[in-house]
Amino acid sequence: MTTLNFKHLRYFWMVARTGSIAKAAEQLHLTPQSISGQLSEFADTLGVELFRRVGRRLELTDTGQRMLHHAEEIFRSGDELLEVVRDQAATATASFRVGVSDSVSKAIACELVAPALSLPSPTRLICREGRMEALLADLAVHKLDLIIADRAMPGHLHVRGYSHLLGESQLQVLAAPGLAAGLRGPFPACLNHAPLLLPGEDFAVRPKLMQWLQEHVAHSRVVGEFDDSAMIKAFGQSGAGLFFVPAAIAGRVCQQYGVVVVGSVPALRERVYAITTERRISHPITQAISQAAQRTLSV
Repeated sequence: MTTLNFKHLRYFWMVARTGSIAKAAEQLHLTPQSISGQLSEFADTLGVELFRRVGRRLELTDTGQRMLHHAEEIFRSGDELLEVVRDQAATATASFRVGVSDSVSKAIACELVAPALSLPSPTRLICREGRMEALLADLAVHKLDLIIADRAMPGHLHVRGYSHLLGESQLQVLAAPGLAAGLRGPFPACLNHAPLLLPGEDFAVRPKLMQWLQEHVAHSRVVGEFDDSAMIKAFGQSGAGLFFVPAAIAGRVCQQYGVVVVGSVPALRERVYAITTERRISHPITQAISQAAQRTLSV
């Protein structure tokens, strides 16, 4: 009884699709001679002609046309089978969904969450960024496992969640080298009349920052406010103004954006919280994030 050689069938299918033994050989990373020999063996085994030569081209016979139709169905089914296997493998990998408040520095969030990818058990990390209210709504319906935020969960919201302080870092003032060179006097007096880039109203540290400016800077000149920490850094890099970042990442920001430290403000500290549905931190990934925070947020 003749059995179907699926390797020969794939060679036939590729030649039929490309219309050329040379092109099929290129796709399959084989020599044209090898493909030609395999096709001849396939036709001999079946006892039919699959191609006829028309000039320099190969053209399918009527039998070849019918064979191609079935080959398409066979390989389509094979691709669908592979998709099923991949989906099952992906499902077998646990997912952990983290929401990051858009007022949290992306560099800090990355350092805190990265250890989740190094745990012994395979984990698919899913990160979402957004405003605090939207993230808490997703936590309430179990679309998120954890939120990283710069403030504790507001008490007036009817969401079952618990705030865990991960750490805090004092703020430093950074500026492009050209802008920093033009400042006069000691810090913080040198900020008088200097252009300032401030975080938007969604940042938890903003009220204390505004109070500090009123107490220590005689004439504050705010030239921009931003709801995204990355935008502040980009404008700061351009020399548009001085900006505030946590000391924990100031070195990285200076290296990445080519800016320099103008001064430190120990009285201003940016906090980072993990908000979960757990009263105590017990999930391995949340524990890894907490341990990373102890290393990162220690300035």
